[in-house]
Amino acid sequence: MDNSSGVGVLDKAALVLAALEPGPATLAGLVASTGLARPTAHRLAVALEHHRLVARDMQGRFILGPRLGELAAAAGEDRLLAAAGPVLARLRDITGESAQLFRRQGDFRVCVAAADRPTGLRDSIPVGGQLTMSAGSAAQILLSWEDPERMNKGLLKATFSAAELSAVRRRGWAQSVGERENGVGSVSAPVRSPSGKVVAAVSVSGPLERLTRQPGRMHAPAVVAAAERLSQSLRRST
Repeated sequence: MDNSSGVGVLDKAALVLAALEPGPATLAGLVASTGLARPTAHRLAVALEHHRLVARDMQGRFILGPRLGELAAAAGEDRLLAAAGPVLARLRDITGESAQLFRRQGDFRVCVAAADRPTGLRDSIPVGGQLTMSAGSAAQILLSWEDPERMNKGLLKATFSAAELSAVRRRGWAQSVGERENGVGSVSAPVRSPSGKVVAAVSVSGPLERLTRQPGRMHAPAVVAAAERLSQSLRRST
């Protein structure tokens, strides 16, 4: 099948973006994935970076840029974000804690939607905020179902272990106690695409004085139910 649009530079730019969909890539990786000449791949990646369609991770590798998420949300075509608002608001009201939706982007997880606790001591994460993939229950969720190579690479700098990720996969949710920030706990569960792939993590987070040292006992059922509602919304959209 001919995937050419007839506009060569756009076709090549699309190749670069598609090559970054699985995760970060070096320039050599882009060349290998796209078949483009090295100067062409570099020129296109840098140009796309200028327009925030491509970005760099902390190792200087190319990753998909934040502008893509902004465009998807603006077009109203992101079914997950469209469904997230009321689901997160309901989760916040049930648990009394701030609720978030995270997606992985390279070596980070990005908060793409949130519903904050309106008053009192709370853990507030702004939409668009980038957090590490090495700590926190959402990071555990986004790493637990990765392929073995990416999982093992992620575990090199993680505060959690392979055994903990195995437990996450068995029970279907994750918890953290002071992993990302002292005095803060969280509970997360996976959102799955119609194919079963984990595409996001739903979380609640707050101070340990309310969540206790076992936050999953208190909030895992509500978080899992919220994640399932979002997964169902993705299945309905197809």
